[in-house]
Amino acid sequence: MKENELQTRLFRFAVDVIKLLRTLKWDKEIKIIANQLGKSATSSGANYEEAQAAVSRAEFGFKVGISLKEMRESDYWFRILVELFPEDEYILRLRNESLELKNILGTINLKVAPRSK
Repeated sequence: MKENELQTRLFRFAVDVIKLLRTLKWDKEIKIIANQLGKSATSSGANYEEAQAAVSRAEFGFKVGISLKEMRESDYWFRILVELFPEDEYILRLRNESLELKNILGTINLKVAPRSK
């Protein structure tokens, strides 16, 4: 996957999550999930964007690591939403995308992480 393709996917994911959040009935419990998911989904792409301007491999790795952590959190919230709304195809699609993005970011993170001696 090319770098710009990942940037595009992360951006699309953030926008799609925002669109989803606009459709949910915001009762007390969903409000908690929606707030957390909105933050983590948008933060992952934002941190990956920052990684693209890194001045060192270490800085790049640090920002990719944050992006991965945020995507892991997004995936967690999607796992909850899938349990709450198992028939919702849009939620299922976004959960699958969060899982794929988590795996991609994890692979990048492994490649740039400092090696222990």
